[in-house]
Amino acid sequence: MKKILITDLADAILADGLAKAGYHCDYQPEISYAEVLGIIHDYVGVVINSKILVNKDFLARARNLRFVARLGSGLEIIDLPAAAAAGVAVHSSPAGNCDAVAEQAMAMLLALLVNLRRADAQVRRFDWQREANRGSELMSKTVAIIGFGHTGAAFAKRLSGFGCKILAYDKYKQNYAPDYVQESTMEEIFAHADVLSFHLPLTEETRYLANNQYVSQFKNNIILVNTARGQIIKTDILLAHLQSGKISAAALDVFENEKPNTFTSEEKSLFAQLYEMQNLILSPHIAGWTHESKKRLAEILLTKILASI
Repeated sequence: MKKILITDLADAILADGLAKAGYHCDYQPEISYAEVLGIIHDYVGVVINSKILVNKDFLARARNLRFVARLGSGLEIIDLPAAAAAGVAVHSSPAGNCDAVAEQAMAMLLALLVNLRRADAQVRRFDWQREANRGSELMSKTVAIIGFGHTGAAFAKRLSGFGCKILAYDKYKQNYAPDYVQESTMEEIFAHADVLSFHLPLTEETRYLANNQYVSQFKNNIILVNTARGQIIKTDILLAHLQSGKISAAALDVFENEKPNTFTSEEKSLFAQLYEMQNLILSPHIAGWTHESKKRLAEILLTKILASI
């Protein structure tokens, strides 16, 4: 029987649907990368999330593999040219969790604007500080979206109801924006943005895109929202601009290193300083991690897999 390995949390819709199509599914969400390498030769397909690196070594071991299916959108963990050369199809599912990511970005941005984290903590201490927590309205802001794929578009759609001005920049697209979004150059964004939100894949082009020169070009002090990939900005650059006020506040769901047990002494120091700052709202890479998106990701991948095998 043809076997498919599911290496991460996935809704039962996926395994059930594949079983109905005649495939044997091994659901092992706790399996390690080393363990996968030892058994991958037995499988015609593998469903992965971020812990499995599909590189040349992996593909060399996976001699019966016909497809790799990614729960989500990030394909930086897959060597796409090597997969193509090996005749292995690659499926992703960015439409499955883009709405969840957009809602998380909205929630974090709004929480920053109205000082919700600080106000909540004060009220719990019986400390009633109304004037100190006077917020800002999103309606008065210009929000810049960098990358207008599934998540960027979903974020813009949610912003559209707030009456703010929405600018978008996508290097690889033209005539893409709905009527409530202004397609812009980076020069226009540097000149006018109050809020900067990244919706980019991690590639060699986008890795550390937001360097010191990039951030310094903004005319206004900006609120930074990053629900995309942590390595778009280096931690020390982020910290320096938060300390200077050039980044007035930040909402971060992703980080340069998301494995605290691997932190170097320098990283421990940087993150400790970052976490002490009060103009931040943080979450552990959970944008897109909803009950609804879990089901939707499985449904999308099931459709794509069945159409290709």
